[in-house]
Amino acid sequence: MPRPDLSPERRLELVPTLARTFADLGYRRTTTAELAGRCGVRENILYRLWPDKRAMFIAALDHVYQLSERTWGELLARADDRASPAEFILEYESSHHGEHGIYRIVFAGLSETDDPEIAEAMRHLYGRFQGFVRKQVEAHQARSRAHAFTDPGLLAWTIVGLGTVANIGRELGLLSTHTRKRLLGEVGRALLGGRPESNTSRPATGGRWPGRRDSNPQPPA
Repeated sequence: MPRPDLSPERRLELVPTLARTFADLGYRRTTTAELAGRCGVRENILYRLWPDKRAMFIAALDHVYQLSERTWGELLARADDRASPAEFILEYESSHHGEHGIYRIVFAGLSETDDPEIAEAMRHLYGRFQGFVRKQVEAHQARSRAHAFTDPGLLAWTIVGLGTVANIGRELGLLSTHTRKRLLGEVGRALLGGRPESNTSRPATGGRWPGRRDSNPQPPA
């Protein structure tokens, strides 16, 4: 009897390390020897699982989306009806967006779009993010019946853009932690056509919405 193919499980086990390595070093500086070393395997093991470095990079890009979707899904599973799913995600991302630096792999991908396969993978990645956000925006609009933009697709792209700007601001030291929090929280909520602040608009976590006046506010950037 042939042994079962454990390749899918092995790929799932190793792909977070691939993503972390590409995020740290970029695409061109990352070698398969470096990837193998960080994964604790021989290079030939990686080549049994993926045909080349490009395929490893594309798998790592997919991991970035899967990780985000899983995180948001777990967050929404704990949510209640005091805020819409879009508001919950913006509140979470205002404090956690980009905190692990994995977004750098996306920047690396943008510099490699002369490669048709990587370009297609990047289009797919951004399309999936926009599609997920669009669903949350549509749910918010149906719930609130008051919104600034009528096109949820354009609004979704705008929110994805806020995340990109926040990451650029973090990477280049242009935006403080407090300002990034306001960018994703206050501006994101304003784009949604957020409700006036009240006890019912707070997230189920019991935290404050970004921009609510604190006794010791942080200075802007």
